[in-house]
Amino acid sequence: MKLPNKYLLTAVGFTVWILFFDTRDFITSHFRERGELQKLEKSKRYYEQQIAATKQELDQLKTNPAVLEKYAREKYLMKRDNEDLFILRDDNTLVQH
Repeated sequence: MKLPNKYLLTAVGFTVWILFFDTRDFITSHFRERGELQKLEKSKRYYEQQIAATKQELDQLKTNPAVLEKYAREKYLMKRDNEDLFILRDDNTLVQH
């Protein structure tokens, strides 16, 4: 019995091995990359929402003095000269600034 072209058989065998049996085969890598793409798209949507919320907050800070004062008081613990600031911690201790 004579074998067909050995180079053709080798090429077909190599192609089958790469497509189905290798650790980086076509099918597995396709699903892995598709899952990674979905995670990245979800992350992209999250960050786009965060950017939109931050832009909206920035617009509010630029246009509304009351919001700016609230932000400064909450984030940076700022106060007016004639006020006392009391900070309540979770462990129920009282700190005066």
